[in-house]
Amino acid sequence: MDLLVPRYGEGSLSDVVPSLLAGLGVPGAVDVLGVSGPARVCVLLVDGLGWRLLREHGEDAPFLSSLAGRAITAGFPATTASSLAALGTGAPTGEHGLVGFSFAEGGELLNALRWSRYDAAGHVDLRESLVPESVQLRRTAFEAAAGAGVAVRLVLPREHEGSGLTRAALRGGRFEAVLGFGDLVSRVGRALRSADRVLCYAYHGDLDALGHVYGPSSEPWRWQLRFVDRVAEAIAAGLPEGGALVVTADHGMVTAGERVDLDTVGGLREGVRAVAGEARVRHVYTDTPDDVRERWLSVLGERVWLVSRAEAVAAGWFGPRVAGHVLPRIGDLVVAARDSLVLVRSEAERFQAGFTGHHGSLTAVEQEVPLLVAGR
Repeated sequence: MDLLVPRYGEGSLSDVVPSLLAGLGVPGAVDVLGVSGPARVCVLLVDGLGWRLLREHGEDAPFLSSLAGRAITAGFPATTASSLAALGTGAPTGEHGLVGFSFAEGGELLNALRWSRYDAAGHVDLRESLVPESVQLRRTAFEAAAGAGVAVRLVLPREHEGSGLTRAALRGGRFEAVLGFGDLVSRVGRALRSADRVLCYAYHGDLDALGHVYGPSSEPWRWQLRFVDRVAEAIAAGLPEGGALVVTADHGMVTAGERVDLDTVGGLREGVRAVAGEARVRHVYTDTPDDVRERWLSVLGERVWLVSRAEAVAAGWFGPRVAGHVLPRIGDLVVAARDSLVLVRSEAERFQAGFTGHHGSLTAVEQEVPLLVAGR
């Protein structure tokens, strides 16, 4: 698998909302994706719906497959916390600063998805010590839209209300809690009719969950894709005149092949202060990066892309710019898995270590996500 650097500024997830806001009259917004125009639009993000997986299983998603669209890139790492921040802020990873599933910040290792202490025995809520609005400093694209008079609605699972990730990445809209597919469709329809200019963001996460547990392309995953397709079709059927549905995703997914256990393989923890990230991309924090790099490459070889923080930044992995306060969050070494390798942690990530499906790296399967548009 070749390395695919995200196409920030011309075809990435961080370009979706700014492109739509250009058509909603929000000052400073630029439509680089060619999707602006509708005055009432819903962005439906389906967690884990990779472009290549959708094309491979088009028979399970006839409606989505019928829509005009193309592949865009998720951003790096191709993981939910980073991608939702890219969508909500309209900025690449190096600017919004949520540089992975977990990373170093303020003397802690932060699990950005749960906003809890990474590698802790139980849930340790860090919303007070690592205030989400201070960790992610940028004004969100939703705040910019609301400030320009656009009605912004967040149609999300009720457990996401007030979460650290929601506060950091998605602030600025009115929260509309949902329990399942039924009220997701209903609330989106009502949101799109609530004003003359509307931006509605809706999220569904179960496809990703089934991909992790059973694997992408598994029978349970394909059944969930069929249900997602029906939901998207129902939303599109209920669009108001001049409305649009934009379907995208936060990452694709690969099925785990060879597993290397970072908690048990000899030599890999020598000289390492901490390891964060997830199984397909790791932040390695160390005071002796040259020595650690040599040891890791002696074990992993060409099965990974292993670079220093400076090299990752120079190559544009995190975007064209990386803010000064974001730099220390990136590992002294960044390790991105190739092919189907996964770098598991049997002690620190016991549950995730058993996953069948994984994501995060710079392969096309993980990076490419759909950008599909249905209008009325």
